[in-house]
Amino acid sequence: MHSGCVATRTPDPKDRNGSPVIDSVSKAIIEQLQEDGRRPYAAIGKAVGLSEAAVRQRVQKLLDQGVMQIVAVTDPLTVGFRRQAMVGINVEGDLEPVADALAEMEEVEYVVITAGSFDLLIEIVCEDDDHLLEMINKRIRALPGVRSTESFVYLKLRKQTYTWGTR
Repeated sequence: MHSGCVATRTPDPKDRNGSPVIDSVSKAIIEQLQEDGRRPYAAIGKAVGLSEAAVRQRVQKLLDQGVMQIVAVTDPLTVGFRRQAMVGINVEGDLEPVADALAEMEEVEYVVITAGSFDLLIEIVCEDDDHLLEMINKRIRALPGVRSTESFVYLKLRKQTYTWGTR
């Protein structure tokens, strides 16, 4: 009988919720990218004490694990979307099919299943008030299971940040 070595990959450590465990160096890399998503890997490496190649590898791993994304964030007003709103939604029955249907809508920025006065909270970005009305009246309220909605129209954006770090 022939015996041999089999190379196995040690699985990435996970916390008790099944999320990847992020070490302090990876957290520092994330914070560098939150300050400037275009920061060169060499500059990040210098700041966190790693080589450019090691930073590139860690960033790719963080992207692959879904820990972070690197995206361009725009101000909706400057790109033609003049109306933003938070919409609270109450649902009859199973929340997940409604949440999934909302998540598929292009205008919906995020969907949160909540505990409290609403079953779901969503943020929508629309071109104007007519678009907002169409979204709420014809698309959101028309979903099976949606019992009621309450809209909170944004008048002025005071703060929006993505640099809250990794705590």
